[in-house]
Amino acid sequence: MLDKIKHNEITKDQCAEQIEKLRARLFSLETKIKDNALPVIITIDGWSASGKGSQIAQLIKCLDPRFYKVMSFGKPNEVERRKPWLWRFACAMPMQGNFLILDRSWYRDTANAYLYDEIDKAEMRRRFDDINVFERQLADDGYLIVKFFLHISEDEQKKRIKKLTSSDYTSWRIDEHDLYNLKKREKFTKYYEEMIQKTNTPSGVWNVIGADDKTWAKLEMLRVLVEAVEGKLAAKAEGKSFVPKNQFDFADVKLEQFEMSKMQKVREAALVDKTLTDEEYDELLEKYQDKLFKLQNLCYQKKIPVIICYEGWDAAGKGGNIRRVANALDPRGYEVEPIAAPDKYELARHYLYRFWIRLENDGHFTIFDRTWYGRVMVEPIENITPPDRVEQAYQEINEFEKLLMQWGAVVIKFWINIDKEEQLKRFTLRQNTPEKQWKITDEDWRNREKWDTYEKYIDTMIEKTSTKAAPWTIIEGNDKKYARIKAMKTIIDKIEEKLGK
Repeated sequence: MLDKIKHNEITKDQCAEQIEKLRARLFSLETKIKDNALPVIITIDGWSASGKGSQIAQLIKCLDPRFYKVMSFGKPNEVERRKPWLWRFACAMPMQGNFLILDRSWYRDTANAYLYDEIDKAEMRRRFDDINVFERQLADDGYLIVKFFLHISEDEQKKRIKKLTSSDYTSWRIDEHDLYNLKKREKFTKYYEEMIQKTNTPSGVWNVIGADDKTWAKLEMLRVLVEAVEGKLAAKAEGKSFVPKNQFDFADVKLEQFEMSKMQKVREAALVDKTLTDEEYDELLEKYQDKLFKLQNLCYQKKIPVIICYEGWDAAGKGGNIRRVANALDPRGYEVEPIAAPDKYELARHYLYRFWIRLENDGHFTIFDRTWYGRVMVEPIENITPPDRVEQAYQEINEFEKLLMQWGAVVIKFWINIDKEEQLKRFTLRQNTPEKQWKITDEDWRNREKWDTYEKYIDTMIEKTSTKAAPWTIIEGNDKKYARIKAMKTIIDKIEEKLGK
């Protein structure tokens, strides 16, 4: 595959003339990119010494420096190794109307990571699948992903590495990995080709550029980028999807079908008889808090992340429930993340971005007070998100949680359920108690009027996202004491199950 890639076919003067025309086209597109809130991600991968840095330097000359960011990704550092492997890339998502240019991207952590003995072959291939999901999610959210692989011949690679290592000013740019890349070129070729074949999709089309001639490579990269941006903007104006020109056959990628848990509807959850006496509550609370503290220490030792997701009706008691769980934990090993309406910087990115950036290290607890499920519950009811994106989000959420579990996380999801009468009682108490009035807003009363609509969306959410691996637990919450104990016991059971495995 790689050896069939064409290199320079025209004269230097012809290249220069065409480059100037393409630069002018790209410059004129910047305003349209801003006006259409189009986020563009450019990934540049390729052989060692293939000219990634110099090509980026040429490319950014055409762009307004206020609206692009260049990032270089090498081997993950200690902090990055304690997160899901895609975390550092997800946290780099550009805002709408901006460019992100990656000098080595998530592909550095696949074939290269395998060939440098950082991961095994099975993990490499699993990461190919993760990438296809990640890129599809971004593309579905409106991102344009333009992927380049700079291909140089073996003779050209030898010549460039020799030139770089022969100068004191440039020798630092060549390390043991670059020399290994050349030495094991045949093996690298095999896995680079597999990487391209398995991750060439309509959401992320590979553009392999013959880069023996740097001027020709510059021309080809500009041409691909300009045509991709123009095509994306034209398709968006017509309300159509966009697939760039393709050098290779697309990989056969299908949406994963998740095995689901059978769940009852929230209105069917028994609430009346789910109570505890004060004595029972005090005894169980002390017992479970002590046990949870010990389990937290085991999770830290074994680097098991724990992610606890709280959703529920307004005034269902999420805050008090979270407080009892947090009180059991070493404060150095957890973070509670209250999720409010997204700010303008979060709205300008993929909706999962603000959850990616809040993930704690492995061995730590992340407790979300409201979660990514707002995408399929609040947002459609408030007409914030189009129906087609809501429907896609069920799949995206299941994929996101699967990635967390592949990282090693225990994912625990609670819906705290109360009936309409109990909610009214709590709303009234808050309204009439000065020190609690901050807890009740006009929006709470307005949401209460939509109880039946919310109930329908909640049932759909639970039905479509209660996977066997990450099922929902409905917590009967009319009695707050009962709800707190059930949540704590569920957390303990799930962690012990993970430790047992």
